[in-house]
Amino acid sequence: MRRAVVVICTLLLSAACSEPPQKEIDRAQGAIDAARAAGAEQYASEPFTAAVAAMQQTHEAVQQRDYRLALSRAIDANDRALEAATQAANGKARARSDAEAAIARLSTTIRQLDERLKAADASRVPAKDVERAKALRTDAQRALQEARAGVAGGNFLAALAASKGMPDRITAEIRTLSDAIDARTGKARRQRR
Repeated sequence: MRRAVVVICTLLLSAACSEPPQKEIDRAQGAIDAARAAGAEQYASEPFTAAVAAMQQTHEAVQQRDYRLALSRAIDANDRALEAATQAANGKARARSDAEAAIARLSTTIRQLDERLKAADASRVPAKDVERAKALRTDAQRALQEARAGVAGGNFLAALAASKGMPDRITAEIRTLSDAIDARTGKARRQRR
C-alpha cells in the first residue's frame, strides 16, 4: 500500500513537471510588465531587477528542461514583480510629494529674491552688486519651469533634479544682497549726519 502511494506521487510529480509551467511564466511576465508600467525601473529598481533576473533564470531552466526549477523561478519572479509594483507606487507618490514641496520652496525663495532685488534697487545698490542675483533669478525661474513641467509630465525625479540646490543658492545670494543693501543704507545714513 505504501509503495503504491509513493509510486503514484512520483508519477504525479513527474507528470506535473513534464512540460514548462507556461501559466506561471505568463503570470510572472505580466507582473513584470505591470511593474515596469508602474515605474518600478525608476522607483523600485532593486526588486524589479530581482524579478527580471528570476524571469531570466526561469527561461534558462526551461531550456535545460528543469521544469520544477522553472516553476519555482517563475513564482519568485511573480512575487518580486508584485513587490516592485507596490514599491514603485509608494516611491512615485513620495517623489511626487517631494517634487511639489521642492517647487513650493523654490517659488518662495524666488519671491524672497525678488523682494531683495526691489529693496536693492530702492537703496540704489550699484548694478555690479546685483548682477549675479539677477542672473541667478533667471536660472531659478528656468529651473522652476522645468520642475513644474516634470511634475505635469509625471517625471517627478526630473522635477526634483531641476530644482535641486537652487533654493540654497538663492538664500545665499539673498544674504549677499542684504549685506550690499545694509552697506549702502549705512553709507547713506553716515552721509546725512
